[in-house]
Amino acid sequence: TPKMLTRKIKLWDINAHITCRLCNGYLIDATTVTECLHTFCRSCLVKYLEENNTCPTCRIVIHQSHPLQYIGHDRTMQDIVYKLVPGLQEAEMKKQREFYHKLGMEVPGDIKGETCSAKQHLDSHRNGEIKTDENSNKETSEEKQEEDNDYHRSDEQVSSWGISKLRGLKRKWIRCSAQATVLHLKKFIAKKLNLSSFNELDILCNEEILGKDHTLKFVVVTRWRFKKAPLLLHYRPKMDLL
Repeated sequence: TPKMLTRKIKLWDINAHITCRLCNGYLIDATTVTECLHTFCRSCLVKYLEENNTCPTCRIVIHQSHPLQYIGHDRTMQDIVYKLVPGLQEAEMKKQREFYHKLGMEVPGDIKGETCSAKQHLDSHRNGEIKTDENSNKETSEEKQEEDNDYHRSDEQVSSWGISKLRGLKRKWIRCSAQATVLHLKKFIAKKLNLSSFNELDILCNEEILGKDHTLKFVVVTRWRFKKAPLLLHYRPKMDLL
């Protein structure tokens, strides 16, 4: 029976699997080392790798000189953590809003969107609004369609400026979602330049080749943190390093 298959598990019993070894807190912006698949908070791991090149858990060498190229955002793990820990996502959103307000900066679009959705959901319950299944399904379908057509416009945005010794792009700057990866940029540039494959390109920031799985937000945080926008990137024909 369903009751026999259902078993309650205390959060305490799985804390070891959803906490960061570096700060001992729940994972925020979960980031995984590609060599050994150990996961940490992104800010904790980036700070640690500024002085080290090994995994904090198993001490395996991530990369001798560029360990930051071999870590990646783990969206699945972060979703699991937010679903398992009550109130964690809301608390993190609040901290981010306070952080941006303190710096006098505009709150990124993705945080605004999540906040508005949560507020509308709470307000509807407080006002005693009850939706029938038919209306609820209809609105859910409309919301899903609207979300599908959003094309990540509500995401936090990054402005980039591209320079190259290759044939230049007609428009050298692009504004896109902060969740876009270097691989997305490679495919975009290859299409614009009519290249046979995006693998023919390298994309660099501060003369350092970027890993294809890096998100633009990660590039900004780790390589453009104290510089003015837009993010300056270079692209060039791929070079095989011996």
